[in-house]
Amino acid sequence: MNIYQVAELAGVSIATVSRVMNGSDKVSEKTRSRVLQVIDEVGFTPNVFAQGLGLNTMHTIGILVPNISDIYMSSAVAYLQDSLAKYGYDLLLGNSGFEQEKKEQQTALLLSKHVDALIYVGSTYAGSGKDERETDYIRRAAEQVPVFVINGGVDGDNIYSSVCEDEAAVYNAAKVLIKKGCSKIWFLTDSRSYSAIKKRTGYERAIEEAGLNPVQLHVDNRIHKVRDYLLQHDDLNFDAVIAGSDAIAIGVMKYAVQKGLCVPEDIAVIGYNNSELALACEPELTSIDNHTEQICRDTVERMIKVFEAGGAENNIKRKLTVPCELVERGSS
Repeated sequence: MNIYQVAELAGVSIATVSRVMNGSDKVSEKTRSRVLQVIDEVGFTPNVFAQGLGLNTMHTIGILVPNISDIYMSSAVAYLQDSLAKYGYDLLLGNSGFEQEKKEQQTALLLSKHVDALIYVGSTYAGSGKDERETDYIRRAAEQVPVFVINGGVDGDNIYSSVCEDEAAVYNAAKVLIKKGCSKIWFLTDSRSYSAIKKRTGYERAIEEAGLNPVQLHVDNRIHKVRDYLLQHDDLNFDAVIAGSDAIAIGVMKYAVQKGLCVPEDIAVIGYNNSELALACEPELTSIDNHTEQICRDTVERMIKVFEAGGAENNIKRKLTVPCELVERGSS
């Protein structure tokens, strides 16, 4: 007896049986009772490995991140793991770095492990948006398994994306600073990815509309490296900073301390991701919340729906747009 036969006898999908076995609250009590009754009657003992052989699935999802030490990436993986566990799925993690060749190698490696789907975390996998060939390897992967991209838009069959409204978020944040009287607003980022380009576009649009001069710096996404980089330049002249991450923003705040400047009186600072780092400084950091936990939960929910469709045509949205929220704290 296998899970497929249990599902057939209970009149439910395989995914529903999996949810029942893993104690998910996504199943009605009536359905749960019916499935448990069948399991008891036939004496079914779940075995994930045998189950995988019988169904051409190992109940394993491949997750690829560019840098697992980054707080945004590690948080996203934790949220994904928690959501996947509720449906009886394990994960295999790949750490690709940012080079094209490594992204393709890690994708091939995960596919060789017979994962049921791939999740790419981060806009680096969406490329720069200038050359579609940068994402061809994702379209090739989608010919084998469903592919999900978090915070990056990639077009293609069997590819499902969740894209944050980064451009609108930074545009609105800049407008808030301008309204508060800031006139020398700088934008600091560590990336040239799809998301970073959108953020920069929003910043430039707000600054130009206000008749101000845009200033952008490319810095390392490390708190002390940002601080030290700024300290090496004596001619800096800004009264506000919008950063592409919370770590960069805190680096700016540490620079202010070293220079004897007050936040937000002398320099207003806004970060991005609304991570735990935003609460680990004084004053606490104003940050743009891109709702990482919600995106990860929604990604897994969509994945289960794709699995339940069994390869048939479905009406599951290929691209979701996720609004962001400015969470104001003491730094602005």
